[in-house]
Amino acid sequence: MFIVSTTDFFFPNVEDPYLQGRIALANVLSDLYAMGVAEVDSVLMILAASLDMDESSRDIVARQFIKGFDDAANDAGTAVTGGQTVKNPWPIIGGVAKSVCREEDFIRPINAQVGDVIILTKPLGTQVAVNVRQYLIQGASGRWAAVKSIMSEQDVLRALQTAICSMMRLNKTAASLMHKHKAHAATDVTGFGIMGHANNLASNQLAKVSFRIHTLPIIKHMKAVAELFPGFKLLQGYSAETSGGLLVCLPRERAEAFITDIQTMDGHTAWIVGEVIEGDNNAILMENPEIIDV
Repeated sequence: MFIVSTTDFFFPNVEDPYLQGRIALANVLSDLYAMGVAEVDSVLMILAASLDMDESSRDIVARQFIKGFDDAANDAGTAVTGGQTVKNPWPIIGGVAKSVCREEDFIRPINAQVGDVIILTKPLGTQVAVNVRQYLIQGASGRWAAVKSIMSEQDVLRALQTAICSMMRLNKTAASLMHKHKAHAATDVTGFGIMGHANNLASNQLAKVSFRIHTLPIIKHMKAVAELFPGFKLLQGYSAETSGGLLVCLPRERAEAFITDIQTMDGHTAWIVGEVIEGDNNAILMENPEIIDV
């Protein structure tokens, strides 16, 4: 028997605190899902209520945080069994997830093999989409003056909606499919971007392999924004993601079936973004990778 647990925090940058709570729960569970642990036994919630809010606003925000977090836990088939609340200058929500597993219930992230393909289950660009919405709110005095030359206000809102739906979506289906389709290793894509997490996963493989990333599925219009503001490092693969997808290494012959199952069960697609080759346990982004608008 093994006890597998994860801890994660979410610093909200989405306006609706209920949605923030749902995103936070999805983010907390993703580390377990990345090991193929689809059934989570329990979750503890960690909540920081903002001292910079008046008491009435703080109460409303905290309640909505909790409701979103708890509703998402119910959707995941688990329960919030406790936690801790503190006061802080800014609101924070996070938690600890735990599951007791047999060896066959989880997939150690160490067995990628030459010839595997690498699949990503959610698009990139969530940080950029959320920031572009902030530029729109700030108006002509900020970066919106440059952004409005390449996208409309409706484009901004559609990108934000895509990002929010992606961040709220649980990686539970992908976790269960990792077992069905014989995945060899996986990680979730969060704060270090796809290349940061790919490098970390590659460095932990038992075999002498490298991960060659050739495709970047990106929320529509965010490529153009990233070209305007290179500091995001989106096109280099290092833009931070919140509650991103799973990056899964599995046999090439199972890839299309994995993607079809994701589409059938979740109503969302996944993409082959790379391949496992002989190498020095690092990740390589190919020059001029293919960009897929999502």
